[in-house]
Amino acid sequence: MWAFRGRLGGLLTTSLLTATAAMAADVPYGVADKPWAEELGNHRAVVRVDQKAEAVLVRIPWRRRDYDADKKDIIVIDAATGNRIVNVARLSVDREVGVLAFEPPTAPGEYFVYYLPYQPQPGWGGYDRGYFSPNDTAQPAWRQRLPGRSRLPQAKVLRFEARTEFDSFYPMEVVATTEETRQFLQKNPQPYLLFPEDRRYPIRMTDDLPRRWISGGPSLQFHGEAMRNEYYAFQVGVYAAGQALDDIEVGFSGDCANWLKCFNVGGIGWDGRPFRKTVNVPQGKVQALWFGVDVPGNVKAGEYRGTVTLRPRNAVATTVALTFNILPTALGDRGDSELWRYSRLRWLDSTLGSDDDVVAPYTPLQVKGQTVICLGRTVGFARSGLPESLCAGDTEILAGPMQFVVETESGPITLSAAAPRLTKQAAGVVVWEASSTGGPLSVRTVATMEFDGHIGFTFRINAKQPLKVKDIRLEIPLRRDAATYMMGIGRAGGYRPAEYTWKWQGPYDSFWIGDVHAGLHCEFRGGSYHGPLLNLYHPAPPASWHNGGQGGVTIANATDNQALVRAFSGPRDLAAGQDLTFEFALLVTPVKPLDPTQHFRERYYHGGAAPKDEAIAAGVKLVNIHHATPTNPYINYPFITVDRMQALAKSLHEKGVKLKIYYTLRELTSRVGELWALRSLGDEILAGGGGGGFPWLREHLLGGYTPQWYTVIEGGGVDAAILNSGASRWYNYYVESLGWLSRNIPIDGLYLDDVSYDRTILKRMRKVMERERPGCRIDLHSNTGFSIGPANQYAEFFPYVDSIWFGESFDYEAMPPDQWLVEVSGIPFGLMGEMLMNDGNPWRGMVYGMTRRHSWNDPLTRLPVPLWNLWDEFGIAEARMIGYWEKNCPIRTDQPNVLATAYVRKGKTLIALASWEKQKVQCQMKIDWKALGLDPAKASLVAPAVGEFQESRSWKPADPIPVDPGRGWLILVQ
Repeated sequence: MWAFRGRLGGLLTTSLLTATAAMAADVPYGVADKPWAEELGNHRAVVRVDQKAEAVLVRIPWRRRDYDADKKDIIVIDAATGNRIVNVARLSVDREVGVLAFEPPTAPGEYFVYYLPYQPQPGWGGYDRGYFSPNDTAQPAWRQRLPGRSRLPQAKVLRFEARTEFDSFYPMEVVATTEETRQFLQKNPQPYLLFPEDRRYPIRMTDDLPRRWISGGPSLQFHGEAMRNEYYAFQVGVYAAGQALDDIEVGFSGDCANWLKCFNVGGIGWDGRPFRKTVNVPQGKVQALWFGVDVPGNVKAGEYRGTVTLRPRNAVATTVALTFNILPTALGDRGDSELWRYSRLRWLDSTLGSDDDVVAPYTPLQVKGQTVICLGRTVGFARSGLPESLCAGDTEILAGPMQFVVETESGPITLSAAAPRLTKQAAGVVVWEASSTGGPLSVRTVATMEFDGHIGFTFRINAKQPLKVKDIRLEIPLRRDAATYMMGIGRAGGYRPAEYTWKWQGPYDSFWIGDVHAGLHCEFRGGSYHGPLLNLYHPAPPASWHNGGQGGVTIANATDNQALVRAFSGPRDLAAGQDLTFEFALLVTPVKPLDPTQHFRERYYHGGAAPKDEAIAAGVKLVNIHHATPTNPYINYPFITVDRMQALAKSLHEKGVKLKIYYTLRELTSRVGELWALRSLGDEILAGGGGGGFPWLREHLLGGYTPQWYTVIEGGGVDAAILNSGASRWYNYYVESLGWLSRNIPIDGLYLDDVSYDRTILKRMRKVMERERPGCRIDLHSNTGFSIGPANQYAEFFPYVDSIWFGESFDYEAMPPDQWLVEVSGIPFGLMGEMLMNDGNPWRGMVYGMTRRHSWNDPLTRLPVPLWNLWDEFGIAEARMIGYWEKNCPIRTDQPNVLATAYVRKGKTLIALASWEKQKVQCQMKIDWKALGLDPAKASLVAPAVGEFQESRSWKPADPIPVDPGRGWLILVQ
């Protein structure tokens, strides 16, 4: 420190520090009239200097949460001039008090002391900066003069201010001092203390007591006021003062007991199953317990009483008396439209959409004997419980019955099956059960088929005696002509090789094999997570299939026009009485009829803000509003700017345009209204971690979180997100919230950006949204940089999405046509897609009915608007799309790498021609004139001018057409 510390240090006695701490009770807290510069940090003390002096002393009882206050800079600003004070000395800095000496050029006057300044970071991504380190700016001459003064005049702390209301520490993060806490514990020597709190004061700290509790003391009484039909919330803070508390149970009594629940001790999981949580509180820590009060709508106004009793397993029970004053007015929406009420906490236990009903475009399942029919597909079950027939339309996929094989050194064990039993039949689900026995084994099979065509299988094997197994495997014999393409288990989408072997490695657990009109997706289940294996979601593989790395898959051409898939698990020893479970799921594709007509009519706007009138005039029908925009600024929490979103929805709907928003689950903004309630649940919803990231997170969360997306919001402010834990009750909240958004904005759908939940959640989402907004739309984006073949990873989602946008990290110039078809276009699955990365390749894209989205990267004058204009002039929405992959495509060329798709209307056809050649070629058109219904003697081939896409050209039918590498033509034949 300084040379004069000894002289000034005598002033900083224990009694003086105690007096300084006591002063804090007299210092008010507030929020600045307008935010100051971000680099000054989020907190300041306003100091008054009453007399001129070369230096003054100020003691700031800031009661900070951070434990490294001495490692952060302090900036003093003259309020009158806005200038930074150079001569500042840090005499003592800790989390309770800061003592400074500084030279005040303006006296009398006010000064701002900023004590958490940090480095702003523009743009978006991840915040990788931090706080400014202490910077000694004082002049040496000023320092030398200070030792001659025996005492410095003192400045007064007038108030503490936060930069914005969101930044404020008051009152629940204003820390009690060590001495205050010691004296408090002397007065309250119980094993644990309770602090009931209204929802207005969410409990934020776990390591410190707020000064508010020191002043008010513990209590065993809570008084609340609610409206009829309100879902009211309150808290009880548990402070483990004298000992750790184990496994706290919660009980209720009184005339409102059946209204009450505690979210911290359990609820309804994302899978619809009740669960219980163990609540432990380490000694010296604080645990917030959040309670919901489900006030009936028909209850009489008046006072209602009850109790909540906390029973730690290792300490005496304590009861809090509850009194609720129920007001006469009824709250129509339970309080959901006002975030401060915390009424949405009940959404955590929602089961909305978990029924067995059907959602459009699907129809109720039909059962005929051992055959089940769903939209466009038919499944015939054998006695084993496995399919013996899988049909997409009229196309049979299987070359023979599927087999579940248990093999020993003596060969496969012959299993005899009883007739399968239909144990459940509803509009949306059918369940078959089958039993087989053979030798020392018994096998129980459960097959669950849903209305979207998804079939889940569970095989439970039991060995009556010890058994040495050579292999346990699933065999899928496919018709070779229905197994043209392949994707998954480490292989990008494209033509299926004659032979392929895969062992468990990487984030892969599934594959798809098929053709455009018939295919089969297979996923191996039994692990802890069954959503897309993307980003951070790479759980351990299913133990039964993996078998210590011995499992895998082989795919090979076989006799009789078969392609045989063997999913093997390898050798193992089964003990007598041992149960072993194998799970997998099948989905026959396409999952719905391809609808190019709707695709060509529904044109996307995907820009950074609300679309301008020019975009609407150009034909936009669907508007995606991304996060980090003025309308939807905070990632995955579209509830703070509801008024803006409602205004946009009203404006768009008046113009016949639908509004969709970015809203998903992988991460969550720190602006979430229920943040402190979610934090009280540990890592159930918000993932743990080492903390860090944007300073707001460090100041208020301290640790136990993982920072994620960071964005500077247009117009000022920051959105700093944290990672979700994965499957949790937040999924229930999310599903319930979609119903609210669909009713109250109302939104018309979602833009999903690489999500982490599984198909059951998307199914619930679709049901809820379709019931509220029939005709809602969901599109899905993915990044191939996260996983080989995202179309395979998301195949189980395809029944519930309307279009795909698989383009980020794709190289449109390098992808061969088979990869375009399988991995990007969506066509084999019954979906249409669009291009993304660098706006794609428009010539190749049109072969698959794909173009870029309006306002993504490029100004209005560029594609796709000129293409849309041509579509409308030709009437492409009324045309029949016949791609090069179809046997009956009426357009071919004499160049194998120049491909054509025909859009056929009566009397005219639009040809999309694109080259995958590396050099310019001349191609001759091979046209089936009869199929087009045209006379070649009268026909003309015209390439109309289309913006940057092509210049105007014309040819005779027999003329060769020049095609540049990587480019093509749109040619009208009429």
